[in-house]
Amino acid sequence: MTLSLPIDPEANRLLERSPLALLTGMVLDQQIPLEKAFTSPYVLVQRLGHEPDARELAGYDPEALVEIFARPPALHRFPKAMAARVQQVCQVLVDRYDGDAARLWSDAADGRELLRRIGELPGFGKQKAQIFVALLGKRYDVRPDGWREAAGGYGDADAYRSVADITDPESLRRVREFKQAAKAAARAAKG
Repeated sequence: MTLSLPIDPEANRLLERSPLALLTGMVLDQQIPLEKAFTSPYVLVQRLGHEPDARELAGYDPEALVEIFARPPALHRFPKAMAARVQQVCQVLVDRYDGDAARLWSDAADGRELLRRIGELPGFGKQKAQIFVALLGKRYDVRPDGWREAAGGYGDADAYRSVADITDPESLRRVREFKQAAKAAARAAKG
């Protein structure tokens, strides 16, 4: 099973075949709709005219990359910060995984190691790392021992909490309802 988001079919296909595009979408998945975050790697490919690798993005001129991210429609509502974040993540991939995004997860010994590796990426706190572990396990069959436990509640088989649980319009609706209820509960707790 793979990711099936309500986005351009070509953007979905890129996420299926490119570990770097998938990771980039997850990097961008904050403070914007998830459809935008996971479509932006495809738009980046279109703007560059080819699929970049981690080495290319890590070494890209920072100002030029910001311009690419900021060109309307911007790839993120914070194009400067997110262009820098993508570069930082790509630099970690180059330094630790020979530029191969899939090695971030392909040779993780178990779920705890997978969660640790993802959590060490710039911009990935515990929750975001757990969501990505769940996404890899549920949609990409990356299932080292203990992956569900490492993903916390996001790893539950019947959860509708995150992008990891979206397979069709109905599951997208359920994920959105969960997020809205969680935000309402957080607001109520504050006050």
